[in-house]
Amino acid sequence: MRRLAALAALIPLAACAHAPEPEAEAGPPNYAPIVGETAPPHARLYADCFRQAADTGSYRRAADGGGDELLLFTCTGAPARAFYDALGPWSSQIGSEFEHDGRTYRSTARVQQNMFGVDSCSAADGADHRCVITFNAGDFLDQ
Repeated sequence: MRRLAALAALIPLAACAHAPEPEAEAGPPNYAPIVGETAPPHARLYADCFRQAADTGSYRRAADGGGDELLLFTCTGAPARAFYDALGPWSSQIGSEFEHDGRTYRSTARVQQNMFGVDSCSAADGADHRCVITFNAGDFLDQ
């Protein structure tokens, strides 16, 4: 579990999306490591949520039936409250705050069809803060 928590703390520094499928004539793959840069302040919100979820075992698997496998990391309490509060201006700007089942949700992107792959935080009457952050794990997850 300790190794998972250490990994989770580094996840915001890595790209979480599948790489695009190579085109037939794209040439050989480039195996050079991707060079990162210092993470912006909001990366800490992700790291804190991943860390708490990993430490408490609050993560689960989700699949869309089309080949995408996700790990859903759920944090609560102070990390979730900080993330929820930080999302306020962003959600207002992009129109990603909504009500569902007695909770107010704020998401990092607008929901298109469903919540699959959408990072979000929610609260019920200004309390009981929760965030669900997704990590696109890929096919290896099920091996």
